[in-house]
Amino acid sequence: MRKLILLSAALALTLPAVAAPEDAMSKAGCMACHAKDKKILGPSFKDIATKYKGQASAVATLSDKVRKGGKGSFGPIPMPPNGPDKINDADLKAAVEFILAQ
Repeated sequence: MRKLILLSAALALTLPAVAAPEDAMSKAGCMACHAKDKKILGPSFKDIATKYKGQASAVATLSDKVRKGGKGSFGPIPMPPNGPDKINDADLKAAVEFILAQ
């Protein structure tokens, strides 16, 4: 039993820390412009999920949009770029997957 606990602890230390998607998005400032089910300044997560439903490249496409910023996909208001200093790659991937699951 003790070996299992030690092995679990060692494994946990080797895995990158990934915040809960909602926490990572709050910390990165996403929630200032987006909400789960209503448009604020940017589209709701549900609207984003609907637009990209069934697209195999959706995670990569949206991750790229978050990193580079852009405008025109959901209207004229631009989304600023969000670099790794705001949200790391693992948290970004988890956030995009969370959004697409809405």
